[in-house]
Amino acid sequence: MKRTLIFLSLVVISVILFSGCSGVQKRESTGFLDPQILFKFSDIPSPAGFKLVEEDSYIFETSGLRVFFLKYTGKAEIDKVVNFYKEQMSMYDWQLLNVVEYGDRMLNFDRPKETCIVRIMPEGRNVIVTISVGPKTASSISKKKAAK
Repeated sequence: MKRTLIFLSLVVISVILFSGCSGVQKRESTGFLDPQILFKFSDIPSPAGFKLVEEDSYIFETSGLRVFFLKYTGKAEIDKVVNFYKEQMSMYDWQLLNVVEYGDRMLNFDRPKETCIVRIMPEGRNVIVTISVGPKTASSISKKKAAK
């Protein structure tokens, strides 16, 4: 009787241990980050899993004009975040002007009436992303029109 009880206990414990491990799946890293489903703005993506830091962000919008600073934090490899913005911003008609890489990463984007600066900074195990969008000055818009 005692042997049967010990045997049954070992079987139950084994089943619990092995079934618990079978549910753990390791996600393969593709080297790319996915965008979040909902953006704060429809033309400024943020990587999936990154959270908006509302107390450090501000937004000003009126008809035809918007100025904002958004701060996000999340976990990812910094180079994957850089590649995410290089790939995703072009899908929203932002043209990459330049990239500055020295510790932090800074990507400058341009559209006919707006400019956008994406700054990506490592902070411990996290990555902080700040996005600044503002209007171009009237003189820079008229210079581009004259050049065409």
